[in-house]
Amino acid sequence: MWNEVDNKLVRTFEFKDFIEAFGFMTRVAIAAEKMDHHPNWSNVYNKVTIELTTHDAGNIVTDNDRNLAQIIDNLA
Repeated sequence: MWNEVDNKLVRTFEFKDFIEAFGFMTRVAIAAEKMDHHPNWSNVYNKVTIELTTHDAGNIVTDNDRNLAQIIDNLA
């Protein structure tokens, strides 16, 4: 579930292993590039933490973030 924290949508995804986590990140990267809306994220082994905020709107959560979050959920 996504949480709104400090003007960001934040969620951590957990996978079986590093390969699954990296594959997920690759799918998200392709979707984000198509939207020209890129996440802040980190990966440690099987966990991927994603933060979404719209920099061009003053670092707040916008519909772009909510739309990308939905796409990311569908990729997980």
